[in-house]
Amino acid sequence: MVNWRTTQSVKDLRSFLGLTGYYKKFVRNFGVIAKPLTELLKKNTLFSWTTAHDQSFQALKHTLSSSPVLALPDFSKPFSIETDASASGIGAVLTQESHPLVFLSKALGPRSHGLSTYEKEYMAVLMAVPQWRSYLQHAEFTIFTDQQSLVQLTDQRLHTTWQQKLFSKLVGLQFRIVYKPGTTNKVADALSRKSFHDSAYAAISVVAPT
Repeated sequence: MVNWRTTQSVKDLRSFLGLTGYYKKFVRNFGVIAKPLTELLKKNTLFSWTTAHDQSFQALKHTLSSSPVLALPDFSKPFSIETDASASGIGAVLTQESHPLVFLSKALGPRSHGLSTYEKEYMAVLMAVPQWRSYLQHAEFTIFTDQQSLVQLTDQRLHTTWQQKLFSKLVGLQFRIVYKPGTTNKVADALSRKSFHDSAYAAISVVAPT
């Protein structure tokens, strides 16, 4: 969250505001802080990033990565994991009663870009469960995913190495996998789609022999 890059387009901004807006009930004066950014989403408004927009952007990042928004775990309450995958990355968030505890995201390498959506969703769960196992091993927890086929994991025959690897990570843990449509899974979706690229093409040179 702290290292989230400055948004470069309206699409990126919508994704970021979707994540922050999901937790706006925990953010005092959220509407005031986010107003310069929401103004950019208005119809027929030129997307021009100014100092005011950057200050609002940095303030929201700081707010979501510090207390009271980012809470400490309470082992008397059940944990939940929300995961999602996109073409460029995977993301997850650990929560209790809809309150975020940890954000997690990872870029996908070139070898992973060709994987199916099903396999990428597997990767998201494989990333999250070992990372937060110390929180999850004490009681039953819930995994929310927008990949409906994952819900039947415990009833499926484990044909692929992906299924076998994920199931081995979950052995010994009490869990439920629940389908959550992508339209309501805004946080993990935004984390998986955040800007990961370190560079972009500014120009392409082509050799044209005479």
